[in-house]
Amino acid sequence: MIDIKDLRANPQKYIDGIRKKQMAVDIQAILTLDAQTLKLQQELQDIRTQQNAASKDIAKLKGPEKQAAIDNMGSLKARAKELGDQAALLEPQLADLLRLVPQPPDDDVPEGKDAGDNIELRRWNSPWFDTGKTFETNKGFKPKSHIELGQSLGMMDFERGVKMAGSRSYVLTGAGMRLHQAVLRFAFDFMVNEQGFTPISVPVLVREEMMVGTGFFPFGKEQAYEIGEKTRGGGYDLYLTGTGEVGLMGLHAGDILDEATLPRKYITVSTCFRREAGAAGKDTAGLYRIHQFDKCEQVVLCRADEAESRQWHRTMIGFVEQILQRLELPYRLLQCCTGDLGPKNADMIDIETWMPSRGPAAGDGSPQGEYGETHSASRLYDYQCRRLDLRYRSADKKVQTCHSLNNTVIASPRILIPIMELYQNGDGTISVPTVLRPHMGGLERIG
Repeated sequence: MIDIKDLRANPQKYIDGIRKKQMAVDIQAILTLDAQTLKLQQELQDIRTQQNAASKDIAKLKGPEKQAAIDNMGSLKARAKELGDQAALLEPQLADLLRLVPQPPDDDVPEGKDAGDNIELRRWNSPWFDTGKTFETNKGFKPKSHIELGQSLGMMDFERGVKMAGSRSYVLTGAGMRLHQAVLRFAFDFMVNEQGFTPISVPVLVREEMMVGTGFFPFGKEQAYEIGEKTRGGGYDLYLTGTGEVGLMGLHAGDILDEATLPRKYITVSTCFRREAGAAGKDTAGLYRIHQFDKCEQVVLCRADEAESRQWHRTMIGFVEQILQRLELPYRLLQCCTGDLGPKNADMIDIETWMPSRGPAAGDGSPQGEYGETHSASRLYDYQCRRLDLRYRSADKKVQTCHSLNNTVIASPRILIPIMELYQNGDGTISVPTVLRPHMGGLERIG
Protein backbone atom coordinates (compact mmCIF):
# COMPACT_ATOMS: atom_id res chain seq x y z
CA MET A 1 0.00 0.00 0.00
CA ILE A 2 1.24 3.47 -0.81
CA ASP A 3 1.66 6.28 1.73
CA ILE A 4 -1.57 8.34 1.70
CA LYS A 5 0.36 11.41 2.91
CA ASP A 6 2.69 11.15 -0.08
CA LEU A 7 -0.28 10.69 -2.40
CA ARG A 8 -1.87 13.90 -1.08
CA ALA A 9 1.38 15.81 -1.51
CA ASN A 10 2.45 14.32 -4.87
CA PRO A 11 -0.62 13.06 -6.78
CA GLN A 12 1.07 13.49 -10.17
CA LYS A 13 3.78 11.02 -9.14
CA TYR A 14 1.11 8.31 -8.78
CA ILE A 15 -0.83 9.37 -11.88
CA ASP A 16 2.38 9.06 -13.91
CA GLY A 17 3.22 5.74 -12.25
CA ILE A 18 -0.18 4.30 -13.14
CA ARG A 19 0.25 5.36 -16.76
CA LYS A 20 3.76 3.91 -16.96
CA LYS A 21 2.53 0.60 -15.54
CA GLN A 22 -0.32 0.41 -18.06
CA MET A 23 -2.91 0.35 -15.28
CA ALA A 24 -6.20 2.18 -14.65
CA VAL A 25 -6.78 3.71 -11.20
CA ASP A 26 -8.70 6.96 -10.61
CA ILE A 27 -6.42 8.97 -8.32
CA GLN A 28 -8.79 11.94 -8.23
CA ALA A 29 -11.61 9.72 -6.96
CA ILE A 30 -9.33 8.47 -4.18
CA LEU A 31 -8.32 12.01 -3.22
CA THR A 32 -11.97 13.10 -3.16
CA LEU A 33 -12.90 10.20 -0.89
CA ASP A 34 -9.86 10.90 1.25
CA ALA A 35 -10.89 14.55 1.65
CA GLN A 36 -14.40 13.47 2.67
CA THR A 37 -12.96 11.04 5.21
CA LEU A 38 -10.60 13.66 6.64
CA LYS A 39 -13.46 16.14 6.95
CA LEU A 40 -15.56 13.58 8.84
CA GLN A 41 -12.67 12.72 11.11
CA GLN A 42 -12.04 16.41 11.86
CA GLU A 43 -15.73 17.02 12.56
CA LEU A 44 -15.79 14.00 14.83
CA GLN A 45 -12.75 15.27 16.69
CA ASP A 46 -14.40 18.69 17.10
CA ILE A 47 -17.56 17.05 18.46
CA ARG A 48 -15.53 15.04 20.97
CA THR A 49 -13.77 18.20 22.10
CA GLN A 50 -17.18 19.81 22.64
CA GLN A 51 -18.36 16.71 24.50
CA ASN A 52 -15.41 16.92 26.88
CA ALA A 53 -16.08 20.59 27.53
CA ALA A 54 -19.82 20.02 28.01
CA SER A 55 -19.15 17.19 30.43
CA LYS A 56 -17.13 19.52 32.63
CA ASP A 57 -19.86 22.20 32.44
CA ILE A 58 -22.59 19.81 33.51
CA ALA A 59 -20.80 19.12 36.77
CA LYS A 60 -20.77 22.85 37.56
CA LEU A 61 -24.31 23.82 36.47
CA LYS A 62 -27.67 23.55 38.23
CA GLY A 63 -31.35 23.78 37.36
CA PRO A 64 -32.46 24.70 33.84
CA GLU A 65 -28.91 25.46 32.73
CA LYS A 66 -27.76 21.98 33.72
CA GLN A 67 -30.71 20.38 31.90
CA ALA A 68 -29.91 22.43 28.79
CA ALA A 69 -26.31 21.24 28.98
CA ILE A 70 -27.47 17.63 29.37
CA ASP A 71 -29.74 18.04 26.32
CA ASN A 72 -26.83 19.52 24.37
CA MET A 73 -24.67 16.56 25.41
CA GLY A 74 -27.33 14.24 24.02
CA SER A 75 -27.32 16.11 20.71
CA LEU A 76 -23.52 15.94 20.58
CA LYS A 77 -23.59 12.18 21.21
CA ALA A 78 -26.15 11.71 18.45
CA ARG A 79 -24.05 13.76 16.03
CA ALA A 80 -20.90 11.88 17.02
CA LYS A 81 -22.62 8.56 16.29
CA GLU A 82 -23.83 9.86 12.94
CA LEU A 83 -20.35 11.00 11.97
CA GLY A 84 -18.80 7.80 13.28
CA ASP A 85 -21.18 5.69 11.21
CA GLN A 86 -20.36 7.70 8.10
CA ALA A 87 -16.64 7.36 8.72
CA ALA A 88 -17.06 3.61 9.30
CA LEU A 89 -18.51 3.36 5.78
CA LEU A 90 -15.95 5.58 4.03
CA GLU A 91 -12.73 4.39 5.67
CA PRO A 92 -12.92 0.77 4.37
CA GLN A 93 -13.82 2.08 0.91
CA LEU A 94 -10.76 4.33 0.97
CA ALA A 95 -8.53 1.47 2.18
CA ASP A 96 -9.79 -0.78 -0.64
CA LEU A 97 -9.07 1.92 -3.24
CA LEU A 98 -5.62 2.59 -1.84
CA ARG A 99 -4.76 -1.09 -2.24
CA LEU A 100 -5.35 -0.66 -5.97
CA VAL A 101 -2.74 2.09 -6.34
CA PRO A 102 0.48 0.56 -7.69
CA GLN A 103 3.97 1.35 -6.50
CA PRO A 104 5.33 4.03 -8.87
CA PRO A 105 8.30 2.73 -10.85
CA ASP A 106 11.67 4.26 -10.15
CA ASP A 107 12.65 7.07 -12.50
CA ASP A 108 15.53 5.07 -13.97
CA VAL A 109 13.28 2.16 -15.01
CA PRO A 110 12.78 2.30 -18.79
CA GLU A 111 9.24 3.01 -19.89
CA GLY A 112 7.58 0.27 -21.92
CA LYS A 113 4.33 -1.54 -22.58
CA ASP A 114 5.14 -5.16 -21.71
CA ALA A 115 7.87 -7.81 -21.54
CA GLY A 116 8.65 -7.19 -25.20
CA ASP A 117 10.13 -3.84 -24.19
CA ASN A 118 12.49 -5.25 -21.56
CA ILE A 119 16.17 -4.43 -22.06
CA GLU A 120 19.07 -6.87 -21.90
CA LEU A 121 21.71 -5.71 -19.43
CA ARG A 122 24.36 -8.38 -19.80
CA ARG A 123 24.87 -12.08 -20.44
CA TRP A 124 27.24 -14.77 -19.25
CA ASN A 125 28.29 -17.91 -21.13
CA SER A 126 29.79 -21.01 -19.60
CA PRO A 127 33.36 -21.90 -20.65
CA TRP A 128 32.08 -24.77 -22.77
CA PHE A 129 28.85 -23.39 -24.28
CA ASP A 130 28.50 -20.28 -26.44
CA THR A 131 24.85 -19.24 -26.89
CA GLY A 132 25.85 -17.40 -30.06
CA LYS A 133 26.45 -20.76 -31.74
CA THR A 134 24.14 -23.70 -32.36
CA PHE A 135 23.98 -26.57 -29.90
CA GLU A 136 25.44 -28.90 -32.53
CA THR A 137 28.40 -26.56 -33.10
CA ASN A 138 29.01 -26.39 -29.34
CA LYS A 139 28.69 -30.09 -28.56
CA GLY A 140 28.92 -31.98 -31.85
CA PHE A 141 25.46 -33.57 -31.92
CA LYS A 142 21.81 -32.58 -32.20
CA PRO A 143 20.12 -31.98 -28.85
CA LYS A 144 17.20 -33.80 -27.29
CA SER A 145 14.62 -31.90 -25.23
CA HIS A 146 14.33 -32.38 -21.48
CA ILE A 147 11.09 -34.25 -22.20
CA GLU A 148 12.83 -36.79 -24.44
CA LEU A 149 15.76 -37.12 -22.05
CA GLY A 150 13.57 -37.40 -18.97
CA GLN A 151 11.43 -40.13 -20.44
CA SER A 152 14.27 -42.13 -21.97
CA LEU A 153 16.29 -42.03 -18.75
CA GLY A 154 13.32 -42.69 -16.44
CA MET A 155 13.64 -39.28 -14.78
CA MET A 156 10.06 -38.11 -15.21
CA ASP A 157 6.58 -39.32 -16.06
CA PHE A 158 4.15 -36.80 -17.50
CA GLU A 159 1.45 -39.32 -18.34
CA ARG A 160 0.98 -40.46 -14.75
CA GLY A 161 1.19 -36.91 -13.50
CA VAL A 162 -1.67 -35.86 -15.76
CA LYS A 163 -3.63 -38.99 -14.79
CA MET A 164 -3.42 -38.01 -11.13
CA ALA A 165 -3.72 -34.21 -11.27
CA GLY A 166 -4.64 -33.05 -14.76
CA SER A 167 -2.78 -30.82 -17.20
CA ARG A 168 0.56 -29.22 -16.33
CA SER A 169 1.30 -32.01 -13.86
CA TYR A 170 4.28 -34.35 -13.71
CA VAL A 171 6.08 -36.98 -11.66
CA LEU A 172 9.82 -36.89 -11.06
CA THR A 173 11.30 -40.35 -10.65
CA GLY A 174 14.69 -41.82 -9.82
CA ALA A 175 17.54 -39.57 -10.89
CA GLY A 176 15.03 -36.87 -11.83
CA MET A 177 13.89 -36.53 -8.24
CA ARG A 178 17.47 -36.75 -6.99
CA LEU A 179 18.57 -33.97 -9.35
CA HIS A 180 15.61 -31.83 -8.28
CA GLN A 181 16.49 -32.22 -4.59
CA ALA A 182 20.20 -31.73 -5.27
CA VAL A 183 19.80 -28.35 -6.96
CA LEU A 184 17.50 -27.08 -4.20
CA ARG A 185 19.94 -28.23 -1.51
CA PHE A 186 22.92 -26.74 -3.33
CA ALA A 187 21.20 -23.32 -3.52
CA PHE A 188 19.97 -23.56 0.08
CA ASP A 189 23.42 -24.41 1.45
CA PHE A 190 25.03 -21.63 -0.57
CA MET A 191 22.68 -19.01 0.88
CA VAL A 192 22.84 -20.30 4.46
CA ASN A 193 26.47 -21.39 4.78
CA GLU A 194 28.15 -18.84 2.54
CA GLN A 195 25.85 -15.81 2.63
CA GLY A 196 24.57 -16.02 6.20
CA PHE A 197 20.85 -16.11 5.51
CA THR A 198 18.56 -17.44 8.23
CA PRO A 199 16.64 -20.54 7.10
CA ILE A 200 12.94 -20.51 7.95
CA SER A 201 10.06 -22.89 7.30
CA VAL A 202 6.83 -21.05 6.47
CA PRO A 203 3.22 -22.07 5.78
CA VAL A 204 2.20 -22.43 2.15
CA LEU A 205 -1.50 -22.32 3.10
CA VAL A 206 -2.29 -18.82 4.35
CA ARG A 207 -5.10 -16.44 5.21
CA GLU A 208 -6.26 -13.86 2.69
CA GLU A 209 -4.71 -11.06 4.78
CA MET A 210 -1.25 -12.42 3.98
CA MET A 211 -1.94 -12.42 0.24
CA VAL A 212 -3.32 -8.88 0.42
CA GLY A 213 -0.48 -7.74 2.66
CA THR A 214 2.21 -8.98 0.28
CA GLY A 215 0.48 -7.39 -2.71
CA PHE A 216 -0.59 -10.58 -4.49
CA PHE A 217 -4.24 -9.65 -3.92
CA PRO A 218 -6.37 -8.04 -5.24
CA PHE A 219 -4.22 -8.16 -8.37
CA GLY A 220 -3.35 -11.70 -9.38
CA LYS A 221 -6.02 -13.37 -7.27
CA GLU A 222 -7.04 -15.43 -10.30
CA GLN A 223 -3.63 -17.14 -10.19
CA ALA A 224 -4.05 -18.49 -6.65
CA TYR A 225 -5.71 -21.72 -5.57
CA GLU A 226 -8.45 -21.01 -3.03
CA ILE A 227 -9.51 -23.36 -0.25
CA GLY A 228 -13.13 -22.43 0.52
CA GLU A 229 -13.28 -23.19 4.24
CA LYS A 230 -16.20 -20.80 4.84
CA THR A 231 -18.53 -23.01 2.81
CA ARG A 232 -17.55 -25.92 5.08
CA GLY A 233 -18.15 -24.07 8.33
CA GLY A 234 -14.70 -22.59 8.79
CA GLY A 235 -14.09 -19.03 9.90
CA TYR A 236 -12.05 -17.97 6.87
CA ASP A 237 -10.88 -19.16 3.47
CA LEU A 238 -7.27 -20.13 2.83
CA TYR A 239 -4.99 -19.79 -0.20
CA LEU A 240 -2.05 -21.80 -1.51
CA THR A 241 0.95 -19.51 -2.01
CA GLY A 242 2.77 -19.13 -5.31
CA THR A 243 6.04 -18.21 -3.60
CA GLY A 244 7.74 -18.52 -0.21
CA GLU A 245 7.92 -14.71 -0.21
CA VAL A 246 4.38 -14.61 1.22
CA GLY A 247 5.29 -16.58 4.32
CA LEU A 248 8.64 -14.88 4.85
CA MET A 249 7.03 -11.43 4.67
CA GLY A 250 4.00 -12.42 6.73
CA LEU A 251 6.28 -13.67 9.50
CA HIS A 252 6.59 -10.16 10.98
CA ALA A 253 3.19 -8.70 10.03
CA GLY A 254 2.22 -6.14 12.69
CA ASP A 255 5.67 -6.22 14.32
CA ILE A 256 7.98 -3.37 15.27
CA LEU A 257 11.54 -4.64 14.89
CA ASP A 258 14.65 -3.21 16.50
CA GLU A 259 16.78 -1.36 13.93
CA ALA A 260 19.86 -3.08 15.36
CA THR A 261 18.48 -6.42 14.08
CA LEU A 262 18.27 -5.15 10.48
CA PRO A 263 18.82 -6.25 7.83
CA ARG A 264 16.89 -9.47 8.29
CA LYS A 265 18.06 -12.01 5.69
CA TYR A 266 15.65 -14.91 5.32
CA ILE A 267 15.52 -17.94 3.08
CA THR A 268 13.00 -20.73 2.70
CA VAL A 269 12.40 -23.74 0.49
CA SER A 270 8.71 -24.26 -0.12
CA THR A 271 6.29 -25.90 -2.49
CA CYS A 272 4.55 -23.29 -4.65
CA PHE A 273 1.23 -23.42 -6.48
CA ARG A 274 0.05 -21.37 -9.46
CA ARG A 275 -3.10 -21.81 -11.51
CA GLU A 276 -1.47 -20.33 -14.63
CA ALA A 277 -4.86 -18.83 -15.53
CA GLY A 278 -4.83 -17.29 -18.98
CA ALA A 279 -1.77 -19.28 -20.05
CA ALA A 280 -3.69 -21.80 -22.18
CA GLY A 281 -1.61 -23.04 -25.07
CA LYS A 282 1.63 -21.53 -23.70
CA ASP A 283 4.43 -23.94 -22.81
CA THR A 284 1.96 -26.73 -22.14
CA ALA A 285 4.51 -29.48 -22.68
CA GLY A 286 7.27 -30.29 -20.24
CA LEU A 287 8.41 -28.63 -17.04
CA TYR A 288 8.45 -24.95 -17.99
CA ARG A 289 4.94 -23.83 -16.96
CA ILE A 290 3.45 -26.08 -14.30
CA HIS A 291 1.00 -25.83 -11.40
CA GLN A 292 3.26 -27.10 -8.61
CA PHE A 293 6.97 -26.63 -8.07
CA ASP A 294 9.54 -26.07 -5.33
CA LYS A 295 11.43 -22.84 -4.85
CA CYS A 296 14.29 -21.59 -2.75
CA GLU A 297 13.40 -17.93 -2.07
CA GLN A 298 15.36 -15.09 -0.48
CA VAL A 299 13.83 -12.07 1.29
CA VAL A 300 15.61 -9.10 2.85
CA LEU A 301 14.07 -6.59 5.28
CA CYS A 302 16.14 -3.43 5.66
CA ARG A 303 15.95 0.16 6.83
CA ALA A 304 13.83 2.75 5.01
CA ASP A 305 16.72 3.95 2.88
CA GLU A 306 16.61 3.96 -0.92
CA ALA A 307 20.37 3.62 -1.33
CA GLU A 308 20.40 0.60 1.00
CA SER A 309 17.51 -1.00 -0.89
CA ARG A 310 19.27 -0.50 -4.21
CA GLN A 311 22.48 -2.03 -2.87
CA TRP A 312 20.63 -5.06 -1.55
CA HIS A 313 18.95 -5.48 -4.92
CA ARG A 314 22.33 -5.68 -6.63
CA THR A 315 23.69 -8.00 -3.94
CA MET A 316 20.77 -10.43 -4.16
CA ILE A 317 21.10 -10.59 -7.94
CA GLY A 318 24.79 -11.29 -7.45
CA PHE A 319 23.99 -14.33 -5.30
CA VAL A 320 21.94 -15.82 -8.14
CA GLU A 321 24.67 -15.11 -10.67
CA GLN A 322 27.17 -16.95 -8.50
CA ILE A 323 24.85 -19.96 -8.32
CA LEU A 324 24.28 -20.07 -12.08
CA GLN A 325 27.99 -19.64 -12.76
CA ARG A 326 28.85 -22.51 -10.42
CA LEU A 327 26.27 -24.59 -12.26
CA GLU A 328 27.89 -23.34 -15.50
CA LEU A 329 24.54 -22.41 -17.01
CA PRO A 330 24.52 -19.55 -19.57
CA TYR A 331 22.18 -16.74 -18.59
CA ARG A 332 21.30 -13.10 -19.21
CA LEU A 333 19.91 -10.26 -17.09
CA LEU A 334 16.92 -8.27 -18.28
CA GLN A 335 15.85 -4.87 -16.99
CA CYS A 336 12.06 -5.06 -16.81
CA CYS A 337 10.28 -2.05 -18.27
CA THR A 338 7.54 -0.17 -16.41
CA GLY A 339 4.75 -2.15 -18.07
CA ASP A 340 6.24 -5.47 -16.90
CA LEU A 341 6.89 -4.55 -13.25
CA GLY A 342 3.49 -5.50 -11.86
CA PRO A 343 1.67 -3.46 -9.21
CA LYS A 344 4.09 -3.84 -6.30
CA ASN A 345 7.59 -3.38 -7.70
CA ALA A 346 9.57 -0.18 -8.00
CA ASP A 347 12.13 -2.11 -10.06
CA MET A 348 12.58 -5.69 -11.19
CA ILE A 349 15.37 -7.60 -12.89
CA ASP A 350 14.64 -10.94 -14.58
CA ILE A 351 17.29 -13.59 -15.06
CA GLU A 352 16.83 -15.94 -18.00
CA THR A 353 18.76 -19.16 -18.50
CA TRP A 354 19.58 -20.70 -21.89
CA MET A 355 17.34 -23.63 -22.81
CA PRO A 356 18.27 -25.50 -26.02
CA SER A 357 14.77 -26.93 -26.61
CA ARG A 358 13.08 -23.51 -26.74
CA GLY A 359 12.92 -20.92 -29.47
CA PRO A 360 11.99 -20.94 -33.17
CA ALA A 361 12.74 -24.03 -35.24
CA ALA A 362 15.67 -24.24 -37.62
CA GLY A 363 15.37 -25.39 -41.22
CA ASP A 364 15.45 -29.05 -40.17
CA GLY A 365 12.67 -28.51 -37.62
CA SER A 366 14.90 -28.63 -34.53
CA PRO A 367 14.70 -25.75 -32.00
CA GLN A 368 17.50 -23.20 -32.07
CA GLY A 369 17.48 -22.52 -28.33
CA GLU A 370 16.25 -19.52 -26.37
CA TYR A 371 16.54 -17.87 -22.97
CA GLY A 372 13.75 -18.73 -20.54
CA GLU A 373 12.95 -16.92 -17.27
CA THR A 374 14.22 -18.72 -14.18
CA HIS A 375 14.60 -15.88 -11.63
CA SER A 376 13.05 -12.53 -10.79
CA ALA A 377 14.54 -9.96 -8.37
CA SER A 378 12.22 -7.27 -6.99
CA ARG A 379 12.78 -4.00 -5.12
CA LEU A 380 9.61 -2.90 -3.31
CA TYR A 381 10.67 -0.20 -0.83
CA ASP A 382 7.91 0.10 1.83
CA TYR A 383 5.02 -1.12 -0.37
CA GLN A 384 4.58 -4.57 1.20
CA CYS A 385 5.68 -3.56 4.68
CA ARG A 386 3.15 -0.73 4.83
CA ARG A 387 0.37 -3.17 3.90
CA LEU A 388 1.64 -5.63 6.52
CA ASP A 389 2.27 -2.91 9.14
CA LEU A 390 5.86 -4.15 9.40
CA ARG A 391 8.00 -1.46 11.04
CA TYR A 392 11.21 -0.86 12.98
CA ARG A 393 12.25 1.42 15.81
CA SER A 394 15.50 3.34 15.39
CA ALA A 395 17.96 4.24 18.14
CA ASP A 396 16.25 7.62 18.56
CA LYS A 397 12.93 5.78 19.16
CA LYS A 398 11.49 6.87 15.82
CA VAL A 399 9.23 4.22 14.23
CA GLN A 400 9.49 3.77 10.45
CA THR A 401 8.19 1.30 7.88
CA CYS A 402 10.72 -1.30 6.69
CA HIS A 403 11.83 -1.81 3.10
CA SER A 404 11.65 -5.27 1.54
CA LEU A 405 13.26 -7.09 -1.38
CA ASN A 406 12.91 -10.61 -2.76
CA ASN A 407 14.55 -12.80 -5.36
CA THR A 408 14.33 -16.38 -6.50
CA VAL A 409 17.41 -18.33 -5.49
CA ILE A 410 16.43 -21.38 -7.54
CA ALA A 411 13.13 -22.82 -8.75
CA SER A 412 12.84 -26.47 -9.66
CA PRO A 413 11.93 -28.39 -11.72
CA ARG A 414 12.12 -25.52 -14.27
CA ILE A 415 15.87 -25.17 -13.70
CA LEU A 416 16.20 -28.86 -14.61
CA ILE A 417 15.42 -27.92 -18.23
CA PRO A 418 18.74 -26.14 -18.90
CA ILE A 419 20.67 -28.55 -16.66
CA MET A 420 19.43 -31.64 -18.47
CA GLU A 421 19.59 -30.20 -21.97
CA LEU A 422 22.97 -28.47 -21.71
CA TYR A 423 24.64 -31.33 -19.84
CA GLN A 424 23.35 -34.05 -22.17
CA ASN A 425 25.85 -36.23 -23.99
CA GLY A 426 25.81 -37.67 -27.48
CA ASP A 427 25.08 -41.16 -26.16
CA GLY A 428 21.84 -39.98 -24.48
CA THR A 429 23.25 -39.74 -20.95
CA ILE A 430 23.43 -36.60 -18.81
CA SER A 431 26.54 -35.47 -16.94
CA VAL A 432 25.78 -34.23 -13.43
CA PRO A 433 27.11 -30.69 -12.81
CA THR A 434 30.18 -30.87 -10.58
CA VAL A 435 28.66 -28.76 -7.78
CA LEU A 436 25.62 -31.06 -7.56
CA ARG A 437 27.52 -34.33 -7.29
CA PRO A 438 28.05 -34.15 -3.50
CA HIS A 439 24.24 -33.87 -3.16
CA MET A 440 23.74 -36.96 -5.35
CA GLY A 441 26.03 -39.37 -3.55
CA GLY A 442 28.92 -38.65 -5.92
CA LEU A 443 26.95 -39.60 -9.04
CA GLU A 444 28.71 -38.23 -12.14
CA ARG A 445 26.45 -39.39 -14.93
CA ILE A 446 22.76 -40.23 -15.34
CA GLY A 447 22.11 -43.09 -17.73
